[in-house]
Amino acid sequence: MFATLKETLKHNKTVIVVSMCSSALTVAFLFIVGIIFFGQRSDFLENLASSFFDGDGVVITDKSDVPIRTDIPAEESRIIDVVAKASPAVVSIVITKDVPIIEQYYQEFDPFGDDFFNDFFGNGFGFRMPQQRQNGTEKREVGGGSGFFISADGSVVTNRHVIDDDKAEYTVLTNDGKKYDAEIVAKDSMLDVAILKIKGADFPYLSFGNSDGLKPGQTVIAIGNALGEFRNSVSTGVVSGISRSIVAGDMFGRSEQLEGVIQTDAAINPGNSGGPLLDIKGNVIGVSVAVERGAENIGFALPSNLVKDVADSVKKHGEIVRPYLGVRYVQITETLKKKNSLTVDYGVLVQRGETAEELAVIPGSPADKAGLVENDIILEVDGIKLEQGKSLASIVRQKQVGQTIRLKILHKGSEKEVEVQLEKTPKNT
Repeated sequence: MFATLKETLKHNKTVIVVSMCSSALTVAFLFIVGIIFFGQRSDFLENLASSFFDGDGVVITDKSDVPIRTDIPAEESRIIDVVAKASPAVVSIVITKDVPIIEQYYQEFDPFGDDFFNDFFGNGFGFRMPQQRQNGTEKREVGGGSGFFISADGSVVTNRHVIDDDKAEYTVLTNDGKKYDAEIVAKDSMLDVAILKIKGADFPYLSFGNSDGLKPGQTVIAIGNALGEFRNSVSTGVVSGISRSIVAGDMFGRSEQLEGVIQTDAAINPGNSGGPLLDIKGNVIGVSVAVERGAENIGFALPSNLVKDVADSVKKHGEIVRPYLGVRYVQITETLKKKNSLTVDYGVLVQRGETAEELAVIPGSPADKAGLVENDIILEVDGIKLEQGKSLASIVRQKQVGQTIRLKILHKGSEKEVEVQLEKTPKNT
């Protein structure tokens, strides 16, 4: 093997030498032609020499005929500008918590339980077994996420799952390296959204764009605290899909149904949660929320219009105020239709939860006042059919407290329409 390799190297070396010799002959010929046609013009000779030789006499290539782009493509330039302007408004969220200090010690263990062996072999005959015990607690960083300012007074949007541990403390780390203790202002029970507040003023902030106008293929930019370690990491991609419905889970085994989310191939990693998804104009059109495990470049973001409604509610009322219908239900599918001999394959079936306490229609709710009962099927809301991509929760969420909506209901085999006036969601719901 070594002999073969050596011979190969010799052969390659010969090729290089031959090439250099051929190049030298070519250069000599060009020199002669230059002298014949241009006389003794030293500038021609110097330029010709500098084109083919470096200071060590090694042949190099003249690249003057190769076009070199010094400009930046327009789209890249816009992305660079957006990142430069948006990054100061993007923050990292550090999670700290009191965790137990575990120390290791060794305990003597006599497998025979007889002093005879100790007398015969000495007191050191027994085994030393490693043991662990807690010795107090210490504050330690246990996780991280992302967020962004939505106002100059220090209001920050992030995901609810980032700050969902009531026993932890949260710190906002700004792009310039400053740390601020964060107060949790509101956590949305329906959406994976939370609002934090830090003390200060004149913070740079981002503006919300219109997520309803998104199109597949549209350029997007994600910024966040990737892996909880790499602050303000930037990734780009496109809108891969809209109005997706997913079940998102966390490391603690908790899961939630998220509807109407944006799918993107921009890299979204753990730690990016709560960071902004921007359009090419620098507007927030989504909030990074989840990534598909075991897949490549499949990430999801909450639509900005839903997040903006939450932020506006907190700004106006000091809390999240959202409309409330008051029913538990299951989406009707072809399987559910066949299993229960239903006459329709769309809409939602009003039914109770897993326990006896989880009633199908909550007493005193708007649905109860309108006369809805268990096993009713809600077919439409304000003329919109409840089918794939049009969920009851997402439609009601877009309404206002006090607004009256019209429901088409299938009640005991007969269709009818009822009006329901939406109310404010109770805090314990």
